[in-house]
Amino acid sequence: MEKLVCMRNIRDFAYVNDRVCARPIRGIVIDFMGLNGSAMFSGETLEGEYYGAAGILFIVPYANPWAWMNRATVRFADELIAAVTEGLGLPSGLPVVASGGSMGGLSAIVYTMYAARTPVLCAANCPVCDAVYHFHERPDLPRTMYSAVYEYDGTLEEALKTISPLHLAAELPRIPYFIIHCDRDSMVALDKHSAPFAEAMKAAGQDITLEIVHGRDHCDIGLEGRRSYAAHILKAFG
Repeated sequence: MEKLVCMRNIRDFAYVNDRVCARPIRGIVIDFMGLNGSAMFSGETLEGEYYGAAGILFIVPYANPWAWMNRATVRFADELIAAVTEGLGLPSGLPVVASGGSMGGLSAIVYTMYAARTPVLCAANCPVCDAVYHFHERPDLPRTMYSAVYEYDGTLEEALKTISPLHLAAELPRIPYFIIHCDRDSMVALDKHSAPFAEAMKAAGQDITLEIVHGRDHCDIGLEGRRSYAAHILKAFG
């Protein structure tokens, strides 16, 4: 199918902060939503204004809320980045950071593996890291993950491993990964996801930082956590 997204219609497909982004634009953050995230933004977001002030283009794809960074979602994210690059006349080598929380955290990590333009950094908040385990972690999950990989070849487990950061650790691109996770996460257990993922990444010689936020639940990283998260992202742009 022909590519539809361009700067004239991009707000039908994503939030982009180009109207408030300082020039020259120094880089791009593509920030993926969590499971069931279907919001569309009519105005500017706090993140859009924050990164825009630093000259960073901030993109939130309006992807399938059950996407789990499947093949179609990878291509969609690539299309959005290509559209802003062409439409705003940006250099093709402008650095990209992949970001997101929960399913969006998985998406950010997995996107680094398959992206047309490999990100220079991945930042993820309470990410799902073991998609095989997560399939049965909560009763609301099987339908969503089955939907995401329904047309994949092979077994369900084989398909889930292609979107599972833990199972991709040795193959992920050699870039820095910043993971922040709450130790009281009741939705995506730290000891089943970010902790074993960090161990697997270190065993594979990957550059990973795992920051644990104490006393907080899923994706609720607090003010200090948000500052740390943003600081790691901004550092990627020099």
